[in-house]
Amino acid sequence: MSSSRLAAQRSEVIAIAQRMTADRLVVGTSGNISVRSGDLVAVTPSGVDYDDLQVADIPVVNLDGDVVEGDLKPTSELPMHLTAYREHDAGAVVHTHSLNATALSLLRDEVPAVHYQLADFGGPVRVAEYATFGTPELAQSMSKALTDRTGCILRNHGTVTIADSLPKAYNRARQLEWLCELWLTAKRIGDPSLLSDEEMARCAELFSGYGQQSR
Repeated sequence: MSSSRLAAQRSEVIAIAQRMTADRLVVGTSGNISVRSGDLVAVTPSGVDYDDLQVADIPVVNLDGDVVEGDLKPTSELPMHLTAYREHDAGAVVHTHSLNATALSLLRDEVPAVHYQLADFGGPVRVAEYATFGTPELAQSMSKALTDRTGCILRNHGTVTIADSLPKAYNRARQLEWLCELWLTAKRIGDPSLLSDEEMARCAELFSGYGQQSR
């Protein structure tokens, strides 16, 4: 990674981290994000207020988790991020502690098909079984739930979304929180109507060509 590319990646991490707080997807220093370039990953540090972050504060690690640049310790959830890169070919990872998604994880094993936007995740968004934060067990549980998907929810914990870019992974985190809020809101009133498997499959096919295609 060139020095200019490295600086750009670390700046992007700071910008998205600060958006997480503004969008109320995290509280305080909770949650973490990272972005990959080749064999290196720029990731948020552990226990630092996002508003105080400077470019030099963003650790850069290799895929084995060794710090190659920066003086601060990476997030305690680094094993989860590295697993997403190694096992799911992620380009960026966003981990939030968003309220509605975490609340849904206490009640369900997957996000119900309340809206076609779920098709962007490759199918039903699964809830990963609980494991202690920062452990290899949590990384393994996440990886299982993330199989063939672009997002999952960690039971009693938060969400993980992946994409080929950090802005796209972050948008998925916001969408996942909205989907969970939608189901919880409707459930308070009655029994929500759900889309069929056939309709979700149709929407997934449409999503594969959605938006502006790269030139």
